[in-house]
Amino acid sequence: MTQHSEPAPQQPAARVTLRGPAELIDSLPYLLGYHPDDSIVLVGLHGPEGRFGGRLRVGIPADAEGWPELAEELADCLRDSSAARVGRPDGVLVFLYREPAEGGDGRGVMERLRPLAQRLRTACGALEMPVYEALCVSGGRYWSYCCPGARCCPAEGTPLGLPGTSAMAAAAAYAGLRVEGSLREMEARLAPLGPPVAGPQEQALDLATAALVPRMLGGTDRETVRAETLALAHRLLERYRAAPPPEPRRGPSRADAADDALVTHEEAAALILGLQDRGTRDRAAEWMEGADTAPALRLWRSLARRCVGAYAEHAAAPLTLAGWVAWSGGDEPGARVALGRALELDPGYVFARLLHSACNNGLDPEPLRECLRRQRAAHGSGAAVASSRRE
Repeated sequence: MTQHSEPAPQQPAARVTLRGPAELIDSLPYLLGYHPDDSIVLVGLHGPEGRFGGRLRVGIPADAEGWPELAEELADCLRDSSAARVGRPDGVLVFLYREPAEGGDGRGVMERLRPLAQRLRTACGALEMPVYEALCVSGGRYWSYCCPGARCCPAEGTPLGLPGTSAMAAAAAYAGLRVEGSLREMEARLAPLGPPVAGPQEQALDLATAALVPRMLGGTDRETVRAETLALAHRLLERYRAAPPPEPRRGPSRADAADDALVTHEEAAALILGLQDRGTRDRAAEWMEGADTAPALRLWRSLARRCVGAYAEHAAAPLTLAGWVAWSGGDEPGARVALGRALELDPGYVFARLLHSACNNGLDPEPLRECLRRQRAAHGSGAAVASSRRE
């Protein structure tokens, strides 16, 4: 389980007052940067006016036996992460998002999740953070676990309003805040590819493993493999730069398919294996700003999708690089999704843990960028770059 504990939102300069559950629900994607799917979301409230503070998102576990422990963990995490930034919350909003299974309905989902909502209310209340509202959103309707009134909160639920019509949505649009899509859509862009690509790609990874791993483990050949990997990465970045930019109107899936077509199975395998070396990965992280941002992000996402079959955990390296480039480029929601996915695959991946914590705590990526700039300058802008140009 990976928690997405997020910094206090960058709210529009003008004060926005939200009235009622419908406007709270409509505001949530602008706080997170995406539409949550199958999620528990907690939002801290501060002061007598209930200002939004830190927020936390985690997937809903299928096993209800773990709900009590999870509720206590989430309450503790919201309190501690908020206290370090803006103070302990005076109250909490709880949102439960889950779509009904085929043939089911939202009311059934709401009833199944009622014990989870109660556990969250109890856990937050025990830490002196009362839950002011707990909402279940499912099947185009919402229900309140806190309101006992049948007139304002009917048993069949209340239909959701048109998205993007609240005061928060208008203020967010004016401030330039974007909603990237749903969490499920963002995660799908990082998921391993299926047939017909998966089979040939796994075979290429098998061959690359047999050829490269012995060289990477050998002291004399490690630096050669590192230089070859960086040279290959640079050639592919140049290829992405030269390719027509993705057309937004075509949708992310078609744009990703076009990116995937730019890299052969053999190239992807060699680069994936080479990035398992920490030193190589750190050098690759230098492509993180300016003209490097867009092609690097597209390349690392494509490599994460090529980590198929038995090589799924190898995606931790390109996912971490994708998360770093996204964070460096100002896309915090995309960074959290990529880094969270890396930690799901390898909870002990240190670089991902450090970046995930820094991003969630609202730190500025500039100190790390400056460190990487100095690193890049120390080795003369990279011997791999010069080597690749000679080739």
